Amino acid sequence: MSTPAQHKIGSGFGADTTADEVLRGIDLTGKLAIVTGGYSGIGLETTRALVKAGAEVVVPARRTATAREALADLDGVEVDELDLGDLESVRGFAERFLASGRTVDILIDSAGIMACPETRVGPGWEAQFATNHLGHFALVNRLWPALAEGGARVVSVSSRGHHLSPVRWDDVQWREGYDKWQAYGQAKTANALFALHLDKLGRDSGVRAFSLHPGGIMTPLQRHLAKEEMVERGWIDEQGNPLNPSGFKTPEQGAATQVWAAISPQLDSLGGLYLEDCDIAEPAPEDGAWAGVKSWATDPEQAARLWELSAELTGVNAFAK
Repeated sequence: MSTPAQHKIGSGFGADTTADEVLRGIDLTGKLAIVTGGYSGIGLETTRALVKAGAEVVVPARRTATAREALADLDGVEVDELDLGDLESVRGFAERFLASGRTVDILIDSAGIMACPETRVGPGWEAQFATNHLGHFALVNRLWPALAEGGARVVSVSSRGHHLSPVRWDDVQWREGYDKWQAYGQAKTANALFALHLDKLGRDSGVRAFSLHPGGIMTPLQRHLAKEEMVERGWIDEQGNPLNPSGFKTPEQGAATQVWAAISPQLDSLGGLYLEDCDIAEPAPEDGAWAGVKSWATDPEQAARLWELSAELTGVNAFAK
């Protein structure tokens, strides 16, 4: 079942729009944003654009030294330690932030891993589901007081990769027959469903949530893929150069949709939607074309079911009665 409002609004932006263009004329002075993964790839471009518009940005990072080096030329950026695959690390970051007494205006869950070899974290969880979804689930729930006070927008970075798999309710942790791409697809579906249900739970507190496909971008996200596999997929040539027919965006263009989701006044009365190319995405076509959003990623019943499962697994639920 698709969300009724899951249709384009004619934002005036598109696939070639950059994050700076989205922010043109917008002053974020006095606003605080948290951007996971905000020191690499499209996360780094997101941080740069938000800072340029006047925001203070907190970048939680597993590799803090690398993050500080990448962000050294930016003022108004704070780096703190966070490993999304470690729930104790998530708790520690959230407690330190809450102790600072600050509120959050924008939270962009941009960090993630893609198509990694079978890896287990925590109590044996599949790493892509754990890092891309469960870590962010726990982070948002632990930061809830600061998010609610700030009337924040929460942006969950999904991917068109969600087309590869719905949530596999009978084997969420891939105990049998691991497939790196389908596991990635399940994690990206989870990102979309998370935003859908968070928006339902949070809107009375002024918190709205969105998910999105940023586009195809050559970034360190591809670190687990062999060159031969990317050549076979038509992403790069034999010399490692991106191929234009693949439709890859620049990092500046790839950051645009998540920035638009975080700040656009065009979305002020909306929430729970899946976005792409700086607009609301259309439902995926029935012919299976690689476009739009699949119905399994916009299903409120599956979103509620995933929320309960995630709360059970992480032991965190800001909305528990």
